[in-house]
Amino acid sequence: MSELTVVGRSSRDAPVLRYDPTREELSSLLESEPRYRLDQIWEGLHERGGDFDSLTNVPKALRARLNQLLPPALTPERESVSDDGDTVKWLWRLHDGHHIETVLMHYADRTTVCVSSQAGCAMACGFCATGQGGFDRHLSVGEIVEQVIRARHTSAPRRVSNIVFMGMGEPFANYDRTWAAVERINTDIGIGARHITISTVGVIPGIEKLAEETLPVNLAVSLHAADDELRDQLVPINTRYPIEDLARACERYLAAKNRRLSFEWALIDGVNDRSIDAERLARLSRRLRAHINLIPLNPTPGYPTRGTPLPRVYGFRDELTDRGANATVRRTRGIEIDAACGQLRASQQGVDPPRRR
Repeated sequence: MSELTVVGRSSRDAPVLRYDPTREELSSLLESEPRYRLDQIWEGLHERGGDFDSLTNVPKALRARLNQLLPPALTPERESVSDDGDTVKWLWRLHDGHHIETVLMHYADRTTVCVSSQAGCAMACGFCATGQGGFDRHLSVGEIVEQVIRARHTSAPRRVSNIVFMGMGEPFANYDRTWAAVERINTDIGIGARHITISTVGVIPGIEKLAEETLPVNLAVSLHAADDELRDQLVPINTRYPIEDLARACERYLAAKNRRLSFEWALIDGVNDRSIDAERLARLSRRLRAHINLIPLNPTPGYPTRGTPLPRVYGFRDELTDRGANATVRRTRGIEIDAACGQLRASQQGVDPPRRR
């Protein structure tokens, strides 16, 4: 069995993880094996989602070598279940000791997996536990893909139908690996492109690259404020990519893809839930024909940000719809298991609360 070289990974990136190799790279590893072994192993890992030991049509000695050469990326550190089993969240430990989170959510009409694209996040959004916890590193393709595989195994017999890149990290800050994972999730795991959503805080070069891709995935923008003064405070990257530039990039994306745009808006008590915020948001959403997802913030112990009380959440929604915007309130999931992004990692690692600026 030959050495394995994975494009985009240097020697210091070792080990090469189970889902890191492309089909061609795995083929080079199996060059001494019959050609049909590649199909058995590749399809077994992606379509059935089993580990090497479950591939009983593959010789035991080969399975043992593959287990040694391609270890799994994710070691379960903690698993939490809530909502009568409809929400499952994992805290995974990576090979270098960093942590990421994945959430599986069952709804009446779909089953969604929320995946992370980075360990930590450098965007430093003040209301986000992940952003306040800091950035560790980018995830590899295999570390992203394996989250879907593991969640799908737990979801059975219910089928995973939707993937959202709304977990830890900024997907467009890790664009190449994120997109390679999207292609793998679509082609080899079988999730339709229109059921995959990538969320960004507004990294314009990423939006522009996405507009050129062939797969018609969905774009969500974590907006949270519709004027630059407030957004500069809540989403610091806005100082680099202000709202008008972001809106124009979204217009170019819409012209290229003709896909519905979504705005994510985490409601913060007394900060972005005022009538003037509803007016500005409605105006921008009408311009871009965007759907607004209003997100009641899950409380995070040790963090000072307070979510908007639920009656005001629905009042804010009504103000938006009265102004001609399309808005819905996202159902809050997994409060008792720290299901919001970064909460489980923060509670596990004992992250200190952020300092007030």
